[in-house]
Amino acid sequence: MIQVTGLTRRFGDLTAVSDLTFSVKEGEIVGFLGPNGAGKTTTMNMLTGCLRATAGTVCVDGADIETDADRARRIIGYLPENPPLYPDMTVEEYLRFVFRLKKCTLPRGEHLDSVCAMAGLSDVRGRLIRNLSRGYRQRVGLAQALIGDPKVLILDEPTIGLDPRQIIELREVIRRLGERHTVILSSHILSEVQEVCDRVLVLHHGRIAADGTPAQLRARAAQTEQLGMTIEGEPQAVLAVLRAVPGVTDAALSDENGKKSVYHITAEPDTDIRRAVFNALSQHSMVILSMQQVERSLEDIFLALTETEDTADAAQPERLPHKKKFPWFGRKRGGDQ
Repeated sequence: MIQVTGLTRRFGDLTAVSDLTFSVKEGEIVGFLGPNGAGKTTTMNMLTGCLRATAGTVCVDGADIETDADRARRIIGYLPENPPLYPDMTVEEYLRFVFRLKKCTLPRGEHLDSVCAMAGLSDVRGRLIRNLSRGYRQRVGLAQALIGDPKVLILDEPTIGLDPRQIIELREVIRRLGERHTVILSSHILSEVQEVCDRVLVLHHGRIAADGTPAQLRARAAQTEQLGMTIEGEPQAVLAVLRAVPGVTDAALSDENGKKSVYHITAEPDTDIRRAVFNALSQHSMVILSMQQVERSLEDIFLALTETEDTADAAQPERLPHKKKFPWFGRKRGGDQ
């Protein structure tokens, strides 16, 4: 459905997005995950044709966003980070305005009824947008993206600024939309992507750091085996036994509760230490009350994927704009031009 090849965007000496190449299948919900400044919004603006790429191509259902922009844009519904709403219009007036603006040929009444139902706006169509909560305004922005029944929905930080209840509600709306549309959404919230998306693209400094399902990313980033154990025994003696087990790189006491304490054990890469740990503790009459593998969270994975680049960047001096290259830098407004 979407094919991106060598997508790059530069702003002067700053490369905001660098040589992105990826594809999105029909019906997928794909998340762009990355910290603020990773290039998510810039990428989305190029995918929708709102920003011209310095290099590279974007094709949406066979339509090039640069050379066949009109057809490509009819296929895309876009919810920017700050929806372009008119607060003095009612929800109904605004959606009718967008309907005309998009030159939609679907039956207006029936189509707007459907859009409002999908976005959860049926009960507020007559209210002024200015009087709506932030959550409902976000729903209005989503509804305008749905007008025209586009094959692709691109949602930039769709839950930003919402309270927990609104976030849960909007997540459910996005899941339902994924049954009929191809969806790309961006977020810097790890749980957001994990809850909603079939696949994750991790962006870091304008490049793709990883691409896969949450499970695939865990497998890729799983550098060590980790166990959580509750063991009956004197803590220092238990730690001494655990640290002597071949393959164990670290053992730490995470919760001391008399002689029944919780331990966190780390092993060498691709090493299953469970049997060896069991045997060692049994030999010392230390009772294992529980043992479970510790699954790495998406947050752990993200930090692992980006840590190397951040370390490399920290070694480079920060570059600031230079007056000769940016003659406007540092001038007061209204000064000599």
